[in-house]
Amino acid sequence: MTASLPRSATYAAHYEQPPQQEGPGCRTWLTRGANFVVAVSEVRAGAVLERTGNPDEYFVFLPANQARITAGADSIDANAETLTIVPPGASRIEALGDGHIVRVFSRLNTDLLDACPNAGIYADGAPEVAPLVSWPDPVDGFRLRHYVLADHVRPDSNMRIFRSCNLMVNVLNKRTTPRDPAKLSPHSHTDFEQASLAIQGTYTHHLRWPWTPDMNQWRDDEHVTVGSPSVTVIPAKVLHTSANVSEGDCWLVDIFGPPRMDFSSKPGMVCNADDYPMPLVVAPS
Repeated sequence: MTASLPRSATYAAHYEQPPQQEGPGCRTWLTRGANFVVAVSEVRAGAVLERTGNPDEYFVFLPANQARITAGADSIDANAETLTIVPPGASRIEALGDGHIVRVFSRLNTDLLDACPNAGIYADGAPEVAPLVSWPDPVDGFRLRHYVLADHVRPDSNMRIFRSCNLMVNVLNKRTTPRDPAKLSPHSHTDFEQASLAIQGTYTHHLRWPWTPDMNQWRDDEHVTVGSPSVTVIPAKVLHTSANVSEGDCWLVDIFGPPRMDFSSKPGMVCNADDYPMPLVVAPS
């Protein structure tokens, strides 16, 4: 594609597509945005996910199973419904049960970028997206940082936002009934993308591209229903909203890169803000 054309959204329905990586007891689906890679692994107990010389931090989200996460001499046994930030360097994740392990990496992990089936969408480098930035190092250095999601439920919000130096993850509270179609939240982002990972339930994503003076570039609205697990990447500037449409537990995780300044500027909105200082000046990494 050329930079003059509106960027396409990605709808990666893992249950309909083959994995990009396979190993003993493990199958992994990869989906990228301009600045991040989402890796969703279906694992059996004993499966190992390993990174050697990882250039920066990455997130590990455990929806329903357990895992032993090791980085250097540091190791933790992580339970279901937890989020862990893994420091740069070598790391290892051993599945302690069957289920899914979700990892979120930055674009600095070029080996993963190249393996994503939607890599062609970003052949032009995504000039409409702000470049990846590196925010200040954590206050007490790089190490495993582990968060129990239940500890961060707020009565006034369904969001649970965490940031690292390069990324931001919002693990929304589960919904148990379909979203009221009269109470949606259409919005757009000027210069960054949003990836929405559906880990439980069925969601319909509604997207509307802005009109430009050139009618040849206009795109029809999209209303795409996907099950779980799936990753939808919404381009910058696109008006969008999502609604769970199935009964029972529905769970969505939103992913951004770099961290969002608007969320970070609101006191108390980022759950681990005390671990990661705000930048004085944001410069490209």
